[in-house]
Amino acid sequence: MSDSTISERDRLQYFLDEQRNAVLAIIDGLDETRLRTPVLPSGWTPVGLLLHLAGAESTWFQRVALGTQPQTRWDDGIEDPPWDPEAPFTTEHSAAAVVEHYRRQCRISDEVLQSHDLDSPLLGDPGFDWPGEPITDLRWVALHMIEETARHAGHLDVARELLDGATGLGPR
Repeated sequence: MSDSTISERDRLQYFLDEQRNAVLAIIDGLDETRLRTPVLPSGWTPVGLLLHLAGAESTWFQRVALGTQPQTRWDDGIEDPPWDPEAPFTTEHSAAAVVEHYRRQCRISDEVLQSHDLDSPLLGDPGFDWPGEPITDLRWVALHMIEETARHAGHLDVARELLDGATGLGPR
């Protein structure tokens, strides 16, 4: 397939997948203790940040793009506490449960991205205004999730180096 035959949707999917893969590669090999260890003064943990990314996937692709209640279920019997925007990204869920939850949310997001037109108007409301730019369509959501995931992959990169010295993890 030549570059000219790759669709915009496939390009968006590719870059989103690359960032997701980077996130998972960066935390791969960390044990439960290190995944729960905060290394910055704000107190967030790698597993907590992964849970945040899962929440971003479900919020943007399900609640905002489709206007539906996000599909979340936990296999470990722990329910999520109410969202506290002032709390650092931490969780009581096991790391394995959070990784599976993240993968599940990414699969749902992929289904939305692949089955709706990029120009589809958003059926839900994020509940806040985006500074300086209107949140308009599924294309905007996909681009935002690439940005969000890449940003947090960088945070995880730094945390990983501080935790065990590992660098250069992930596909890029």
